[in-house]
Amino acid sequence: MNIPLAKPDITQREIDAVTEVLKSGILSIGPKIEEFEKEIADYIGVKHAVAVNSGTSGLHLIIKALGIGYGDEVITTPFSFISSSNCILFEGAIPVFVDIDEKTLNIDIDKIEEKITSKTKAILAVDVFGQPVDMDKIHQIAKKHHLKVIEDSCEALGSEYKNIKCGKNCDAGVFAFYPNKQITTGEGGIIVTDDDKIADLCRSMRSQGRAITGTWLYHERLGYNYRLSELHAALGVVQMERIEEILQKREEVANVYNQLLKKIEGVTIPCIDKDVNKMSWFVYVIRLDENMDRNKIMEKLQKRGIGCKPYFTPIHVQPFYQDQVKEKFKVTDKVAAKTIALPFYTGMKKQEIEYIVEQLVDILKKYKA
Repeated sequence: MNIPLAKPDITQREIDAVTEVLKSGILSIGPKIEEFEKEIADYIGVKHAVAVNSGTSGLHLIIKALGIGYGDEVITTPFSFISSSNCILFEGAIPVFVDIDEKTLNIDIDKIEEKITSKTKAILAVDVFGQPVDMDKIHQIAKKHHLKVIEDSCEALGSEYKNIKCGKNCDAGVFAFYPNKQITTGEGGIIVTDDDKIADLCRSMRSQGRAITGTWLYHERLGYNYRLSELHAALGVVQMERIEEILQKREEVANVYNQLLKKIEGVTIPCIDKDVNKMSWFVYVIRLDENMDRNKIMEKLQKRGIGCKPYFTPIHVQPFYQDQVKEKFKVTDKVAAKTIALPFYTGMKKQEIEYIVEQLVDILKKYKA
């Protein structure tokens, strides 16, 4: 078999929706954006959703809308996709990393306060692999120290913690819709918030700083071209109409993996926090025992037609960050050296999952021998 790491779930409905937009002649700043934003806002349970061209753009606009700037500090996790820290640097602020919890792989909340200084302005929490962060505890710390809270839920659309959807329990949150995400718009992201000021600023800044009145060629502030097109939004509308179906199918895939892998020696399957009442599966990441060479095992899987990647390579060891971050993060480094993302997407066939597990077991046996 030749099994890719990920692929989007696109039906004829999505194709027809995009075709309709092409025929309409309205390819940007049209009704589909507003429809998509309303779908997301209603689903999360917030007042505002602001569609943008990527999750990274969304995070950047939130940082700017909160007034975070040069020399300010934002506490976040090093175990994430690089954009969660890059968006802080865009405004001259400083990402301050906190090590992770070894089970959930999210930021270790008990270690946050020791990193807070007079320069700290916000906590940027990441729902890693769809696993929700305990935002109640984050808010307790933020309230005590007068900090803003940003939730990077780019990997967690639909996840719920204590019956609250990711992206809702914060000053502002972000989702992303790259083709490997739960739903896709090709490229794209969206900001969610109950704060009118944040929403208005983000709407203005995503479109070159235009006044929110929409006055043509009238720019009130520095802005960016972070708009999402009507084509992308049309795709997103149909995907949102199918969201529960998609999440259910992804959960079924994860459950098959869990059943087949839970007793395999040397393999740790994903751990879901006890207060997560709904898990929206983004990727399926296993961890190997410490005495195993992850890269060699991954290479053997790839030779057998199985798409797999290390998830994540920590931010602080990326070439761009190495000169800036001298601190070591014991748990992050330990975990990241042993993680493998196995093929995972909506509608994977059971025989494909069985093949992947059989090959992994065979490789592990030969490796130990």
